[in-house]
Amino acid sequence: MPSPDTSGTSPASPRLASLTGFSAAGFHRMAYAEWGDPDNPQVVVCAHGLTRNGRDFDWLARRLAPAARVVCPDIVGRGASDWLPDAALYGYPQYLADMNALLARIATPPSRAGRPLTIDWVGTSMGGLIGMMLAAAPGSPIRRLVMNDVGPVLAREGLTRIGGYAGGDPRFDTVEAFRAWYADLMRPWGARTPALPDERLQHLVAHGMRQCADAGGRITYAPAYDPAVAAGFHGKVFERDVTLWPVWDKVAIPVLVLRGGDSELLREDTARAMVDGHAQRSLLTFAGIGHAPALASDDQIEPVARFLLDD
Repeated sequence: MPSPDTSGTSPASPRLASLTGFSAAGFHRMAYAEWGDPDNPQVVVCAHGLTRNGRDFDWLARRLAPAARVVCPDIVGRGASDWLPDAALYGYPQYLADMNALLARIATPPSRAGRPLTIDWVGTSMGGLIGMMLAAAPGSPIRRLVMNDVGPVLAREGLTRIGGYAGGDPRFDTVEAFRAWYADLMRPWGARTPALPDERLQHLVAHGMRQCADAGGRITYAPAYDPAVAAGFHGKVFERDVTLWPVWDKVAIPVLVLRGGDSELLREDTARAMVDGHAQRSLLTFAGIGHAPALASDDQIEPVARFLLDD
C-alpha cells in the first residue's frame, strides 16, 4: 500500500485531504491536494496520467492558486490513495465514479464571492481521457478542457511503449538507485528538458516513489502505484490504434490541446483534427518533448494559465 504524504502544509505546499469512493469491492479512500482559496468559485481539477499522481501539477497549481481553487487528485491505486483489492475494477467506469464524487465535494462549500461555480479540467494522458468523457456527457459541469498529449486516437506505438514499463513492479535497494532509474525512464517522455531544472525532476521522482518492506523487514523502493492499474498494458504489443472519436465529437466546450512534438501517443494529424474548424479550440506543440509535457516549466505552464484565467 502507498505511504501517506507527509510533505506538510506550508504556504508553498497544498492542503492534503481525501474523500471516500465506492466500488464493487467496497469503500476506498481517494487522496487529493488542494491549492488556493477553498471558497473560490473558479475551480480547476488537474488529473494525472496512468502511473503518475496529483503532485505532478504542483507548479501549475501554484501559478493558478492566486486566482483559482486547484484540486489535484491521486486517482485510486496511485500516490497516497488506496489500492483496490480487485485489479479488474481499475478502469474508466471507476475513475469516472470517483471523479463524480470529487466534483460533488467541490460543489458543496458555498462561495463567499457570490459568483457561480465554474469547473475547468486539466488532464494529462489518462487524466485527459477522463476529462474528455466527463465533458462529453449530457449536463456536464466542465467549462473548459485542457488535453495534455492525448486525444481520441491513442496511437498503437505509444500504447506499446507504455506497456514496456507500466505494470511492472521493480524494486530498488536505495533511494538513489530508484531516482536514477526513474529519471532515466521519464527522460524521453518530456520530463527532462533544458527548461526543467533538475530539482523539479527530482520532485517528480520523489512523489513517484513508495517505500516497501518485506516480511524480513528489508526496505526497498518502488513506483508509487499499484502495478495492477496497468495490467492490461504490461508487456503488450498493440497491433492497432484505439479510437474514441464518437466521445470526442460530443465535447462542445473550449479546448486547449497540448502536444509533445515527439509524442508517440498523440500523432500530429490527430491533434490537428481535434481543433480544425473549431473557433474555441487551439493546439500548442512543444518541440523536442515526448509524451507527455510535464507542465513543470514556465513555457508550458503560462499558456495553460492564460487559457484558464483569461475571460
